[in-house]
Amino acid sequence: MSDPFQDRENWVVSMDEIEKGFDLIFAQIEELEAKKDEKAGQILEGKAKLLAKMAETSSPVVARIGMNMVNRAKIDSKGEPYNPEYYQKKMLVLGKTEPVTFRPDDMSKAVADQFCVLSEEGKFYELMYSSSPIFMDSYLNPLTPDQVLDIYGLEIMFMLYRAMRDYMEANRDLVDALGKVIVFVFGEPAAGETAGPSLPTEGGKDGSVSR
Repeated sequence: MSDPFQDRENWVVSMDEIEKGFDLIFAQIEELEAKKDEKAGQILEGKAKLLAKMAETSSPVVARIGMNMVNRAKIDSKGEPYNPEYYQKKMLVLGKTEPVTFRPDDMSKAVADQFCVLSEEGKFYELMYSSSPIFMDSYLNPLTPDQVLDIYGLEIMFMLYRAMRDYMEANRDLVDALGKVIVFVFGEPAAGETAGPSLPTEGGKDGSVSR
């Protein structure tokens, strides 16, 4: 079984970097709201590349904390869905906007709800839901980072940064808690040693656990 915390430095930035990015995005959102017409072009310029990199870096986290969103379902007499079918890929919901009139894949279907999601593949989509009295279904409309920023604004970057920050904080708390348990069970390690006994490798000899 793989270690859920191994190599996380390879795919997620440090807490300090996330905090700085979080504060920067928040400040820019406020500036954009205050001076939309004057500053929008300047602030959004070049942000698409950053958003694309953020999506790529965040994809392993989405695979762990994302949800399998409903693809289609039947509707009962009370208007509640049942017998749902789910998308196989996990997704992180980042935003919602006023729905377009019709779905791109079927102009006969009106859009009731429309969300911006990031998939575990590091790709952005608009998840569009349509419904009738007896059935609901959806369509995943691919979006480029430029389109995401154009439709949903910098709030998407803000939400993605916050999701990564919350995930890292939760993991940090878990690692700290596990460390306290290890110290309680095995005692404080001597100088130059690690807490707890050496664990057997796959070959049965004492040493570090092989991955």
